[in-house]
Amino acid sequence: RAHELAPDVVLLDIRMPGMDGLEAARHVAAFERPPAVIFTTAYGDHALEAFEAHAVDYLLKPIRRERLAAALERTRRLTRAQLDTLRADGGGGAGTAARTHLCARVRGDLVLVAVEDIRYLQAGHKYVTVRGSVREVLIEESLTALEREFGERFLRVHRNALVARAYLAGLERGPDGHVYARVRGADTRLEVSRRHLPRLRRLVRLAAGARLG
Repeated sequence: RAHELAPDVVLLDIRMPGMDGLEAARHVAAFERPPAVIFTTAYGDHALEAFEAHAVDYLLKPIRRERLAAALERTRRLTRAQLDTLRADGGGGAGTAARTHLCARVRGDLVLVAVEDIRYLQAGHKYVTVRGSVREVLIEESLTALEREFGERFLRVHRNALVARAYLAGLERGPDGHVYARVRGADTRLEVSRRHLPRLRRLVRLAAGARLG
């Protein structure tokens, strides 16, 4: 039916008669001109699968009017190129491509953070802090697993922290004698362990040389 109508936006539930919402989203993503997909569901444990199926947003029932309006506005702002990118991300079902977004729950809502906007990842007792361009969110994932998935994009600076290569601004020594990584777009400095310091110094020097060159 969606193929016949060629809609701009499709709203799906996780559990539907006949075909579940995740499978439907994958079929929709294969259209020549795929619509934006928004999930509206009572089930919060399928968010990552939904985004891997190229969903633009994931709304938990009961859905607030303003939350739905914000999701629809987000789809309106998507260009055709961005929709095509959502379709292409994930390697056509190969299952091994790194995610383009991380998902966090904030006051009952699911928040999507683009990996390319993440400044750093820092592990705490139970959660990992994800510092994005606008805000910090907490996710229940392993820092080691995140490093395996996004190793080309992030640098290990300490056993509890990864810094995005693109946002590493430099190194500085603090009054306590420890070396800290400065991160563009973030006020927090991250301590660098002695184990990782030589490599980071080399990378900072190479980056400085490239800018001068």
